[in-house]
Amino acid sequence: MVYETGNRTVDDAVERLFAGERLDRRDGLALVAQPVDELTAAADAVRAHFGDGTVDACSIVNAKAGDCAEDCGFCAQSVHFDTGIETYGFLDPEEILAAARRAERDGAQRFGIVLAEKGVSKEHRPDEWEEVLRAIRLVRDETDVEVDASLGILTEEEAEILAAEGINHYNHNIETSPNFFPEVVDSHSFADRVRTLEVAKDAGMDLCAGVILGMGESPTDRVDAAMALQDVGVSSLPVNILNPVAGTPLGEQFPDGADITTREIITTIAVFRLLHPEARVRLTGGREVNLDADEQHLPFEAGADGILTGDYLTTEGQTPADDLDVIERAGLEPNTEANDFDPETVRARAADGDEVETAAGTATSNAGDD
Repeated sequence: MVYETGNRTVDDAVERLFAGERLDRRDGLALVAQPVDELTAAADAVRAHFGDGTVDACSIVNAKAGDCAEDCGFCAQSVHFDTGIETYGFLDPEEILAAARRAERDGAQRFGIVLAEKGVSKEHRPDEWEEVLRAIRLVRDETDVEVDASLGILTEEEAEILAAEGINHYNHNIETSPNFFPEVVDSHSFADRVRTLEVAKDAGMDLCAGVILGMGESPTDRVDAAMALQDVGVSSLPVNILNPVAGTPLGEQFPDGADITTREIITTIAVFRLLHPEARVRLTGGREVNLDADEQHLPFEAGADGILTGDYLTTEGQTPADDLDVIERAGLEPNTEANDFDPETVRARAADGDEVETAAGTATSNAGDD
């Protein structure tokens, strides 16, 4: 036995992972029922074995806000729901570059350009497509951060162009399990989302795809979502926690907060780490409203090793200095491989009361996150 918690189910899973095996759905269902303390210890050991002891930070910019035709029940940007957010067309690429420079300054290793729509379209919106490419080139050429994108459904041609332009990770979250997905979205299918991930991967991009917890799904749904991501092969797995948006279906269903406990959040993070031992399991949207300030380090002690720092799509995040404190409290270090920033400078800026915008710099409402 390489590693022991005293829990046979957990210990067997860790031993098999260290031997090079991959855990399956049966393992996931068994693990999600185990005591959280034993799962946390095992997941931390697996992260230490396969990882590098750092937390990788990413930031995003909401490059086109609102008026999305899709009906995702959690989303503040859907045209179907009255959420009161500011809407705007595609930002000037120079504004996107400025946001990327803020992300770089704040310690992000990667920077995601996000569009709120079903899919960017080279054929139907060629002018916007060219502006997207111009923004990618500016960030690629003028910063040290790795350029990611979340542009919705892609054609094979579009994916190949994005890969050739240097997009590192393509983000397209599956949100939840195949079984629970129709409870959240009607306007497209789970298979549609998986197909886009396959197209992006075939073009040569790495995949960033994850979930939203607390939408009413069961622990089995959480395991099934992790298995679907295992099947497609992701290197970055963002874990969002529902921040209910007033005016959306899920905001009306869960007005008092996500349908998940802190213990369940930690359990899920740990199980995701065990099912994805080599991926960056990334804590992202909704963490500030669902975890107290003195709890935010706990997911990183349960196997998480990635974070989204700065603002989210429609809400403000906490400061990058706060995120560095979370990472340090968990006994980890920030990743500096792509962007060799100075953490103490980030902290000093916050201590001096610097009020400049955080990485995304486009949040206009405190109503919620997606």
